[in-house]
Amino acid sequence: MAEATGSLPLQERIPAKNKLKRLSELLILSLLLSLLSYRLSSLSSNRSLVCLLALFCEAWITFVWLLNVNVKWSPAIYKTNPDHLLNKFNIDELPAMDIFVTTADSELEPPIITVNTVLSLLAVDYPANRLACYVSDDGGSPKTYYSLIQASKFANRWIPFCRKYNVKLRAPFMYFSQEPDQSLNGPSLDFLRDWKEIKNEYEELRQMIEDVGESHLLPLQGDDFVEFSNIERGNHQSIVKVLWENKDGKDGIPHLIYVSREKRPKHPHHFKAGALNVLTRVSALMTNAPFILNVDCDMFANNHQVILHGMCLLLGFDEEGSCGYAQTPQMFYGGLKNDPFGNQLEVLQKFMVGGIAGIQGPYNGGTGSFHRRKAIYGSSPFDQNTNAGWASSKELRRIFGNSNELIDSTNEIIKQEAKGGFRFINELSTRTEIAKKVASSTFEHNTSWGKEIGWLYGSMTEDVLTGLKIQSMGWKSTYFKPNPPAFLGCAPTGGPACLTQYKRWATGLLEILFDKDHSPVVGTLTKQLHFRQCLSYVRLNIWALQSVPELLYSLLPACCLITGTSFLPKVSEGQFLLAAMLFAGYNLYSLAEYKHCGKSCREWWNNQRMQRITAITAFLPGLLSVVFKLLGLSETVFEVTRKEQVHVPAHAEPGRFTFDGSPMFITGTMLVLVHITAIGVALVSWAGGAIGPETNGPGVGEMVCSGWVLISFWPFVRGLFGKGSYGIPWSVVIKAGVLAVLFLQLCRSL
Repeated sequence: MAEATGSLPLQERIPAKNKLKRLSELLILSLLLSLLSYRLSSLSSNRSLVCLLALFCEAWITFVWLLNVNVKWSPAIYKTNPDHLLNKFNIDELPAMDIFVTTADSELEPPIITVNTVLSLLAVDYPANRLACYVSDDGGSPKTYYSLIQASKFANRWIPFCRKYNVKLRAPFMYFSQEPDQSLNGPSLDFLRDWKEIKNEYEELRQMIEDVGESHLLPLQGDDFVEFSNIERGNHQSIVKVLWENKDGKDGIPHLIYVSREKRPKHPHHFKAGALNVLTRVSALMTNAPFILNVDCDMFANNHQVILHGMCLLLGFDEEGSCGYAQTPQMFYGGLKNDPFGNQLEVLQKFMVGGIAGIQGPYNGGTGSFHRRKAIYGSSPFDQNTNAGWASSKELRRIFGNSNELIDSTNEIIKQEAKGGFRFINELSTRTEIAKKVASSTFEHNTSWGKEIGWLYGSMTEDVLTGLKIQSMGWKSTYFKPNPPAFLGCAPTGGPACLTQYKRWATGLLEILFDKDHSPVVGTLTKQLHFRQCLSYVRLNIWALQSVPELLYSLLPACCLITGTSFLPKVSEGQFLLAAMLFAGYNLYSLAEYKHCGKSCREWWNNQRMQRITAITAFLPGLLSVVFKLLGLSETVFEVTRKEQVHVPAHAEPGRFTFDGSPMFITGTMLVLVHITAIGVALVSWAGGAIGPETNGPGVGEMVCSGWVLISFWPFVRGLFGKGSYGIPWSVVIKAGVLAVLFLQLCRSL
């Protein structure tokens, strides 16, 4: 259904047909409710702690399934038509876009990765005089700054080459990893000559950047590096540098600006959200584009028309409230076969994110997000073409801070005066000093930044919290997946990196649930968040809470095998068929989702296994972090995950789980030790005739479940016997062993 004016729609909303899927979900829900009914009826004869815990866990599973059904009930996606956009607007009429790229640590996020992302964004199909790229270097690294200077020089060769030969893939490292396709690139001899020259220049650039990265001597040469001469990490003044200023119009190179905000030890900096708010203010003073695209430093533009696709949604509705922001899925390159670490997230995004897209719109993913600047500023979609709430200069200063230039630029956005090109098209270099003031560590004091405007503070997942705030004001969001994918990034590999990322997500999402001003419940009761949208956010927010019932339910079979009791129906009972149907039905349902996405059975199993591992190893520490924060004992800490371009050492075993001394691995190791012991105890007891399928003790169900847990945690079983990074450190094994012994003693006391 087209929702744009004119005969050529810029976008089309495509609802998905899913009658059979709905029927499957309702069938599983009916089985879960039947199991709960059985559990409640059995309490009259058995009120043991084991049965009560089973009831709690199964009630939780049913609740979560209800939330899943809500999310997946009415999926939708938007098809964008960039050709229609170019037919509808003259090239000089297209609105400007400010692009934000964020990096935090030059060691964990090597500058060559950031450089490739920046080059891919500078080279997209969009008028160069309508784009400005701002790079936030939160580490204040001279290595990153030096790398971007060299990249800006290379861009003067790379971007004309892309335009001349209509190159589709515009991240140099990815483009030059493939052989040139001569059939698509004009005269063969000219193309090959240019291709080889540009490739050699890129290799020189890459080597130069990597040499600086490995060197202990910082590149502090020339006046450009004066501000880096005595820089300390976490304690330095604000730095704003114009690396390239577009003076050649639409066919030139877009603006490129380096920003490192001021940091002082005693001033909170609010992690990525704080960096994005600084970029918002700096860009408001320099270019003030009405639209913003933010991407992580490793997410390069894989589709050269990605800005045009995003504009189709931002400009394609009769009412702009229908698109406060547009979100692309997070997709990754160089993934290992069958996704052994379960971090490609393709199926999750297709069915969960695609599902919520059919309600009030997708969550804000934190990268690949196209925003209206006015929505970031807290403007409501119901106050169009007015200045309601913005008229008082004193009020604006209280909200946005003490900067006349920032107030002026804000008024232009709110009053919809910032249309077409940039405000300061040829004056960027003269704006750096006032830009430094709004990048200071004290500018936000006694303002609404991070509270009511900008990217919000108070959560490790500032992106989701900010999107929730925007939707609570009444804005909708849209979800689109162009072909080829809009952006591609590098997913973390190995056990520690994957689980650290999930821990951070789980921590931040639970923080949102307990946010007294911006939780989804508050958004529905007092603001404009739809009820079904609220339930969708709750499903996401409870990741960390999920760890408790997951851990308890995983321990129940072992407890029964050790104590000679049972919590599941016997094979001879009719209810055993109910449990078996539920077990088989859920697994077939989830397998069907993976097959629908073209995934293998092995990939399905890897993801099912990682869901169990993640819930018990990463989500539980996330829960504890939030509990300690709520009790005032500690604050949550933002952990940056290492990002690397795909390089597998010769001695490595790709796809094998790796370990370190992190406490996250203790619960998983403890679970494995407990189940190995429980199965051993059960086999000895069965061999001696003390218990068996015909007794009142544990039966086939408990043994199957215990075996299922061990198979799911097979990487930990291998880790007990592995060496090096593939082995679980003895410090973790000892702590897990102590917990396992305590659990066994607890079971015997029941």
